[in-house]
Order: sequence, then structure tokens, then C-alpha cells
Amino acid sequence: MTLQTRPQQAGVESTGALWWRASLDILPLSVSVIPWGILCGALALQVGLSPLQAQLMSLLVYAGAAQLSATTLFGAGTPLLPIIGSTFVITSQHLLYGFTFRRDVLPLSLRWRASLAFFLTDEMFAVALKDRERSGAFNPAYALIAGFVFYLFWNLATLLGIAAGQYIEGLDHMGLDFAIAATFIAMTIPAMKNLPMVAATLVSGGTALLTKPLLAEVYIIISALAGMLVGYLLHRMRR
Repeated sequence: MTLQTRPQQAGVESTGALWWRASLDILPLSVSVIPWGILCGALALQVGLSPLQAQLMSLLVYAGAAQLSATTLFGAGTPLLPIIGSTFVITSQHLLYGFTFRRDVLPLSLRWRASLAFFLTDEMFAVALKDRERSGAFNPAYALIAGFVFYLFWNLATLLGIAAGQYIEGLDHMGLDFAIAATFIAMTIPAMKNLPMVAATLVSGGTALLTKPLLAEVYIIISALAGMLVGYLLHRMRR
């Protein structure tokens, strides 16, 4: 599978330049997620997973919020089916990401689509979408490189958490989970460029605060749908 780049004004972008550009674009989000990865690694040890199992969670599952949820539920002795259901709900926004890039990836080979699907995260989606808006075309090689770099940071952070968790007690009480909120704030704020986007963000956040105490299992889906509906209606009204 060769890396193909989109045409540039001054010719075709070289592979080296593409790696450099994609790595720099994803770097701030990669750094911000390090405390989150450390927390995942340390928490996995605390609930009884071995260091190898904890690392495999990040290598194979590769879903930060879902990993934290699944690890916590596993530690509480929750059966497998509820753990799978919780993971599905938490990561359901990836279906929307897939629909966003559907027309871009349909012409690609199965290997390309499978690779992009594996590395698809909130962070990779954010930088790939911004690159598409900036250039006017989706660059699968750019998206794949950005996703791979983020994957490396996430697994290195998990490894650090596994190492630290064996010697430092109470890592889960040090506020490392703030990195989750900080990362999503860093991705959301730059996208709030017009009224529909601002309204969708505010409605989603407000709905989440109101529904979480009552509908803890599905409040994420409800708040996301509410925000999307408001954003869509305002977008139609503006048009």
C-alpha cells in the first residue's frame, strides 16, 4: 500500500513533506492525550490486568474513553455483554465520522479503508477534516499518517502508565482524566466558526449535563443527536 498525495500548487507533495506536515498537525493533540493514556495503563493494572493485557488494550482496542469505561466495568465484575454495549455506545460517534468521509473513501481499496477505519479517532478525524477544508480534497495518506502518529503516542503513554502504575499509588486520583476534557475542548473550539456550530456545541453540552443524572447509559447519544438536530435546522434556515 503506497502513500498517495494530492496535487499541490507547486507540484506533488513529497512523502517526506507529507509525513512532516501530518505529524506536526496531529502533534498538539497527541501531546495532550498523554495523561489520558497514562491513566488507562495504570487503571488497567489496578483492576487486575497484566502489563501485557493492559498494553494490548491500547494496541488492539485503541479507544480511550471506551478503554476507561471497559476497564472500570471489568474491575467491578460486570458481565461481558454490558461491557460490549457500553463500548459501542461510547464509540458510536465513529459512525458519524465514517459517514462524513464516506464519499472520499469509497473509491479506495479495501486495505486503505480498513487501515483508515482502524486509526480513526476523534483526533484523527479533526485534523483530516480540517485538511480537507483547507485543501478542498480528502487526502487518505495524510489522514493515515496522522492517525498512525497519534496511535504511537497513545501506546507510548499507555506503556508509561503501566510502568508508573507498578510503583506509584493513586495515579487515578491525580486528575489525569482532565486530559479527556482538554483534548475535546482543543478540537471543538476551532470548529466553532458560525452560528449552527456554536448552537450545536452548546445544545449538546447542555443536554449532556441535564440527561446524564437520569440516563447515564445513553446520555451521550441523546446529547449528540440533539446538537446535530439543532445545528442541521439552523444550517437549513441560513441557506
